[in-house]
Amino acid sequence: MHNKFILYCFFLLLVAGAFRLQAETGRELWLPATALSAVKVDMPSGKSSPTLELAKQVLIDGWQDRENNSIKLKISRDKRLSEQGYSLSPGCITAKTHQGLLYGAYEYLRRRQIGLSLELPFSNPSYQRRLLNHWDNLDGSIERGYAGRSIFWKGKQSMEPTAEDRERWRTYAAINASIGINGAVLNNVNAPPEALSLPVLKRAAAIADELRPYGMVSYLSINFSTPMRLGGLKTADPLDPEVVDWWRAKIREIYSLIPDFGGFLVKASSEGMPGPGDFGRSHAQGANMLAELLKPYHGILMWRAFVYKPSDNDRAKQAYEEFMPLDGQFCDNVVVQIKNGPIDFQPREPFSPLFGALRKTAVLPELQITQEYLGQEHQLAYLGGLWEEFLQSDTYQSGPGSTVARCTDGSLFDQSLTAIAGVSNIGSDSNWCGHPFAGANWYAFGRLAWNNRASAAGIAEEWLRLTFEPTQSPKSNSLSDESPALDNDPASDRKNGNWEKEFLQPVLSMMLRSREAVVNYMMPLGLHHLFALDHHYGPGPWYDSPRQRKDWTPPYYHQADAKGIGFDRSSGGSNAVAQYREPLRSQFDNPNTCPENLLLWFHHLPWEHRLQNGNSLWEELCRRYDAGLQEVRRFQLVWDNMENRVDSEVFTQVQAKLRRQARDAQVWKDACLLYFQSINQLPFPEDMERPVHDLEVLKKTDMRYFMNR
Repeated sequence: MHNKFILYCFFLLLVAGAFRLQAETGRELWLPATALSAVKVDMPSGKSSPTLELAKQVLIDGWQDRENNSIKLKISRDKRLSEQGYSLSPGCITAKTHQGLLYGAYEYLRRRQIGLSLELPFSNPSYQRRLLNHWDNLDGSIERGYAGRSIFWKGKQSMEPTAEDRERWRTYAAINASIGINGAVLNNVNAPPEALSLPVLKRAAAIADELRPYGMVSYLSINFSTPMRLGGLKTADPLDPEVVDWWRAKIREIYSLIPDFGGFLVKASSEGMPGPGDFGRSHAQGANMLAELLKPYHGILMWRAFVYKPSDNDRAKQAYEEFMPLDGQFCDNVVVQIKNGPIDFQPREPFSPLFGALRKTAVLPELQITQEYLGQEHQLAYLGGLWEEFLQSDTYQSGPGSTVARCTDGSLFDQSLTAIAGVSNIGSDSNWCGHPFAGANWYAFGRLAWNNRASAAGIAEEWLRLTFEPTQSPKSNSLSDESPALDNDPASDRKNGNWEKEFLQPVLSMMLRSREAVVNYMMPLGLHHLFALDHHYGPGPWYDSPRQRKDWTPPYYHQADAKGIGFDRSSGGSNAVAQYREPLRSQFDNPNTCPENLLLWFHHLPWEHRLQNGNSLWEELCRRYDAGLQEVRRFQLVWDNMENRVDSEVFTQVQAKLRRQARDAQVWKDACLLYFQSINQLPFPEDMERPVHDLEVLKKTDMRYFMNR
């Protein structure tokens, strides 16, 4: 056993060496820069582990300090440290576990690289479990994925992992460990029963083996009808003893292959997926059956609250109405996974009223890193601000200061299980995420999952510094004061402070404004779900069909008519405002106090309604759409000035993406404003740039192809 452990650690060192050779390919994103000097790592006494060896190697591979060449890794029983937390001081990283030391090693190097203090008394994660949800299908495709194929699955004929697969999984795990992500759901929530077949489980076990040393736990999404469709039973009723026995045997099989398996994620009774409701049982009964079987193995059950039925009832209200009566009925290893907003990852939504309302049930915020509704891989949209806005929203469930963050991290309610999940934007593309700037969203999710009170602006600056800030070449021993400063020499730029002024500040500003720009040219003032059918990329506010569910069509949401626009969720409409506590209820209910960025979410208002700036609603809509387009054009100007400050390939990629985004923003603006004008017959503001497309042409064109020109 001892010899096997030594061989495994040696193998990890070889892998770490392979990482260093890849550093210039862009596949390592923000991982620590190549070491500039040697370091002696003083290891803690006691039993070693692959995770501890990785912590050591991370420091060796990324050491930048020429003046100090030693660092100590220390295990402490300090009660102020959580199991995964750490503390830093110059020359020392302290943690309670080897996993904490690995996280501390990455943080130590990060702070050295971007010039932050190495004094960090205690850093404990906000959530115990910080997960990526991969919507990866077993055939290798990815639902709502925009960065290539799955890194996990390749189809039935390719279940045996290759050396390349394993190397990719280890790099993926290292990237996640560097930002504190400690778990991954390996397959799509729209899971087929075959997700629990033996060949799939064996490949999942191989993936888990590669992720484990980096502190990552593996989970699987399951189909609730699996006992019938895979096991051949006549029912999947969660109270049927035969069904319970089938699940007990399957769970035993999983843990025999993956001893540290994290548990299941379930999408049930939603969008055609089977669930306990098919057998007359509640969500709690379905979840608890599985949770009780997972409990002896310390597994958890994540049960999604994304449920809605075709009905005349406001879709935004349905999850609350279905889950609130079940509060307190779930097992303590069940966590209800709730999307940030009540509809579906829209560019802007109010927070779901389930946050804070479920006081006796562990709840898990589900965020979407992949940009399903925010321009996908083609558009720049930094999402840190969206998530900060969500996490810091005050629910008032226990008075002022009852933020979503506090309602979910155990600091407000007594929750023994805390977690947060992000729907992954990762694929097989060479840069992992499709758009060169989309990696910032992966990074931001990890950093906010670790610290849910962190600043989105601060995180964006970190990412820019780690990704783009020039460093001294590893081949150079020092920067000589006598060396001539070249006009475009990155090291000279850094030394003289030009980089911050001429790159960091303008690009950071661009990132921080990018999401609001997308909101403006897509759906300002609380409009939502105006997308063309199926692909959720281009506009289609006109789309309606008697053969289609009403809540899958834009007119259901914008309700535009000759008199006005917006969905009336006030006390005089669907009364969705009643699901929020005071003072939010009254604030949202009154159009004069409702935040203007959610105005048309909660109200159907006349086109002539006056906003706080004096503009009519129609005038303000026009100006917001135009402002979004003009902002993207300014982004193009900002980026064009960066040609000599970034890698040429990255520069060209981003430049091309911004050109397309500007074209797409024009289509969004023209489609929505021309369509709404066809309804209200009002003129455009005199000083607004006019549309360049014709409405009838746009309505007859498949937006997927029109916007891909």
